[in-house]
Amino acid sequence: MITLITGGQRSGKSRYAQKLAEENSANPVYLATARKWDAEFEARIERHRADRGEKWRTIELERFNGIVDFAGETVVMDCVTLWLNNIFFDNQFNVEISLKQAKEEWERLTKSSFRLIVVSNELGMGVIPENKESRQFADLQGWVNQFIASQADEVILMVSGIPLKVK
Repeated sequence: MITLITGGQRSGKSRYAQKLAEENSANPVYLATARKWDAEFEARIERHRADRGEKWRTIELERFNGIVDFAGETVVMDCVTLWLNNIFFDNQFNVEISLKQAKEEWERLTKSSFRLIVVSNELGMGVIPENKESRQFADLQGWVNQFIASQADEVILMVSGIPLKVK
């Protein structure tokens, strides 16, 4: 079962994803995809970890290059945008290669049977970025969101902390 939770920045996506996971498991798994870019971002990661509490098992994976087997688990992947940013950056901002690799890594991740709750961002709902790489990333994010949504059993759009069922 795959649930995609998408929406804008600070729309309540992560909080809602964690609530769903805790309703489905006494010990959910948090799949963190953030790359630790700087001290401010590391502090943000620590705050998120503290918010989750002791019942959560955290696995930090910037990319899904190896076999990831979460069979039987309830997993929150937070988030597609940071994972995709890692792929895009590692490929020197090549959209075509990044899209291909993202789809391949997604297939590896979702190979086994487990409850997956995926957090992503709707980047295309805001201002059009001023530089080429940012515009390309917004396009890439949109295509990957479409790909994941096509495989998801349900899709939730978060608006101001309110979940709206899309699929």
